[in-house]
Amino acid sequence: MLENRKFIIIGVFCLVGLLYAARLFYLQILDDSYSLESSSNSIKRVIEVPYRGQIYDRSGKLMVYNTPVYDLYVTPKRVKIPDTLAFCRMMDLSLSEFDSIMSIAKAYSPVKPSVFLRQLSKEDYARIQDALVDYRGFEPVMSSMRTYPSHTMANALGYVSEISKKKLENQETPYYRQGDYIGHNGLEEAYEVELRGRRGIKYMMQNVRGVDKGSFKNGEFDTAAVAGKNLYTSIDVDVQRYADSLMQNKVGAIIAIDPGTGEILTSVSAPTYDPNLLSSRLFSKNYRKLIANPYKPLINRPIMASYRPGSTFKLIQALIAQQQGTLFSNTYYGHAGSPMRCHCRGGNNLRGAVQNSCNPYFYQVFRKYIYHNGNPNTFRASAIGLQEWHDHVIKFGIGEKLGVDLPSELRGNLPTVGFYDRAYMHHGESRWKFSNIYSLSIGEGELLISPLKLANLAAIIANRGWYIAPHYVKGIGKLGEGIPEKYREKHYTDIDPQYYIPVIEGMRMAVAAGTVKKEADISGIELCGKTGTSQNARFGHDHDHSIFIGFAPMNNPKIAIAVFVENAGWGGVAAASAAALVAERYLKRKTEATKLSEWLMKQNYMPPLSMLPQPRVAVPAAKKPADTTTKKVLPNDSLRRLRPMLTLARKEIAGSGQ
Repeated sequence: MLENRKFIIIGVFCLVGLLYAARLFYLQILDDSYSLESSSNSIKRVIEVPYRGQIYDRSGKLMVYNTPVYDLYVTPKRVKIPDTLAFCRMMDLSLSEFDSIMSIAKAYSPVKPSVFLRQLSKEDYARIQDALVDYRGFEPVMSSMRTYPSHTMANALGYVSEISKKKLENQETPYYRQGDYIGHNGLEEAYEVELRGRRGIKYMMQNVRGVDKGSFKNGEFDTAAVAGKNLYTSIDVDVQRYADSLMQNKVGAIIAIDPGTGEILTSVSAPTYDPNLLSSRLFSKNYRKLIANPYKPLINRPIMASYRPGSTFKLIQALIAQQQGTLFSNTYYGHAGSPMRCHCRGGNNLRGAVQNSCNPYFYQVFRKYIYHNGNPNTFRASAIGLQEWHDHVIKFGIGEKLGVDLPSELRGNLPTVGFYDRAYMHHGESRWKFSNIYSLSIGEGELLISPLKLANLAAIIANRGWYIAPHYVKGIGKLGEGIPEKYREKHYTDIDPQYYIPVIEGMRMAVAAGTVKKEADISGIELCGKTGTSQNARFGHDHDHSIFIGFAPMNNPKIAIAVFVENAGWGGVAAASAAALVAERYLKRKTEATKLSEWLMKQNYMPPLSMLPQPRVAVPAAKKPADTTTKKVLPNDSLRRLRPMLTLARKEIAGSGQ
């Protein structure tokens, strides 16, 4: 019995020994993967950066592609330079520039490669390729540079540049290395994961001088890079370039949407810049110039600018009041009883009020809406009515993000009961009523709306009550594929379709025989629209902002559009003309209203530099005497300071136009 146990134990030990021996034989003789770690001196790990996906317009025209370039990396600990001055001459660098770059590289890591020089052209690389053999520690990596052949839509496209230290440190899933490129702003950032692809790895043998001697094990352990997916946008690049030309020497935005799909057709932010400026070795220099430009060309105005909507907001007032039951298409109001002046003769029904943009009419509409459940000029009645108004308006996407597929979309401002409670707090009690908020009736006061949201409002009216979140993507990988589901979902406003009819008819009358410049009623377009003139407190009424929203044609609309032209005054002139011309170019594929087009291109509404805010100069604060006492600032002091601003806004209303 004991003999049997002895043999069993010996057998177990022998079996374990054989297993260990077999494993060691496999690891040392058969498995080559560990030799990659043990042969760091003779095997080089080369990261292959994939080509970034290209970007196309809706018809397949190329908007962004990749130009092959080389990035030169340096590993400080391996660097050996026999003659630094000769090396600097070869690289076209000064000695101080060389020292600065090397200091940054050493600070990052002495043993890890980091960028030494960016975006060497094929010609530049060919010139230094052979000489690099004499300088250890430097290695070229094939890369690419974004190229923008259409020279347009810089703000919406974004740009590609080196990843920042903050983004590098805050990665949720480690992917990027120091010196890697990443999309910033616009579509380049929004679709970074799809566009960047997947990097590959190659293992190369090298001799003691660092000269490549071919792939290791015939590439058995290599992984191929996978190119990024192409992005197909909904932009019509021909119309986009034309819209750009209309906004020369102007500050503002043009945004056009296909109301049936929510696809953005045109996205102009003016002034703009050539996107190629931020796609070269001169990135830092060009970026600093753009940042310093007082006209702020880096702001993507269609989604980031906030304006008072002016009289374009009257369309929402008309729709929600009809739904509430306090307004009918034949409801008639004159000018009597209104604190607001108006350019029209007075006495309008709903269609006429939209056509002529009658301020007193919509003052009465708003007042009736607010007080339909209570007595006028009491706080409680105003609060109840304003809350109901807010709940209706927010369904048009006002005061919240629409979810466009770009970063940095602003929410804007849709004032609430709580906002006025805080603004008019006195001795612990809110004291505000209709006389404090009636400027909202014509889109002034505390309302702030982006051009995108007004274009979306035009799409809602064109669709008689629904919209799809505006978006730039029309396909990821292939046209029509990969579109996020949220860009197929319809959002409804809870306004019955019947109430849109008189509003639309009034909008058509506004273009045909109302507040719009006569030449902007282009034959064959059947444009429906609403003008607006947004107050510009900074420069006064002579420089109010020109606004227009609309859609075309009247039945079965194909394009909804919003135009903002800062400092251009009357909404029916500059903004309406631009909208009509863009709609014509999209629908007809040509421009027949050539005189109107030539006139608008010649207009210059750029404010003089002397009128723009000057950069603040930091001045050291003087030290206070020891016995100086400071006033205690109450938590609601900042809100109390709103009162003069609100009072000024109400006083300015008398001069507001359509």
